[in-house]
Amino acid sequence: MTTSNKIFVQNEFAPLKKVVLAASEFGYPVEVRPEDLRFLDEAAIEDSAINKGKDYSEAHPEIQAQWELERVNLKKMLEKHGVEVVEARKLTDAEKQFNPKDGYANFFTRDPFFVVGNYVVEAAMRFLHRRHEVWPLRDLLWKAVEKADCTYVSAPFPQVAPADDLTLGNGSFIEGGDVLVLDKHVLVGNSGLASNDRGFQWLSKLLSPLGYTVEQVRFHPDILHLDCALGLIKPGLMVVCNDAFLDGIPAVVKDWTPIHVTLEEASNLATNGLPLSQEVYVTDPVFKHIGDQIEQHGVTVEYVDFKITRSFGGSFRCSTQPLLRCE
Repeated sequence: MTTSNKIFVQNEFAPLKKVVLAASEFGYPVEVRPEDLRFLDEAAIEDSAINKGKDYSEAHPEIQAQWELERVNLKKMLEKHGVEVVEARKLTDAEKQFNPKDGYANFFTRDPFFVVGNYVVEAAMRFLHRRHEVWPLRDLLWKAVEKADCTYVSAPFPQVAPADDLTLGNGSFIEGGDVLVLDKHVLVGNSGLASNDRGFQWLSKLLSPLGYTVEQVRFHPDILHLDCALGLIKPGLMVVCNDAFLDGIPAVVKDWTPIHVTLEEASNLATNGLPLSQEVYVTDPVFKHIGDQIEQHGVTVEYVDFKITRSFGGSFRCSTQPLLRCE
């Protein structure tokens, strides 16, 4: 079976064969919610207040160009290793203008949908500016699933919450950055910023009858997603921030060899590298001290500068969503 008609994600480090790469678009909300920005640094929070209502390319044209170049360089790296890359399209004017009060996003493909086994799941996003982030992905998803042996489902779209509800309602919220696949064991993060109890329960009801164990993991309230606190590199090896976990490291990986990072490093996306296989791992050169430790375990580390991408709260894993990752 060729990659054109197969969708399957086995785990986080099986050979990556086909992946969706993110675009680089962001529209500042007209009404900024500081509560939603607490995982970003102070400069990014101030920037949102100054440029509310603008497109990022209008506010920062030079940085926009650097941001796009980072994604181009990642695509070259992926293709160098034989990965088929499918790129998300740009937002249409109609999509951008749908609800300018909330802003818009088209910058991370990891969160608006995810794949577990041969189940393609449209997510339910918590932040208002990301609620429709799946729109520019649907065209390629329809094409990918049309003839593939897979199931394509969508999580319930979140309810509308009162304007003064800082939680943004009951959800359900389930986002791909919180979903880590380890064969038949799926970890689902919950920091209070993205996925929540209802999202976890919905996903558990979907996957448990298929033989999956779905486990919820609570972590630090200022970290957006689980993959910002834990990265699975290959069987038995992980990059992890111990201080991020409220109930300790999940038992399924507790005995793995850890490469430790601080809470500050985790906030800067130190765990959000991307395994291309058990032999190759991609990260940012700012984390070379972590890459050096990874290489001591027989893994080749490739480096791509992702400084601008990281300023939006995501990195390599966030910028990619596998359609095919298996032995």
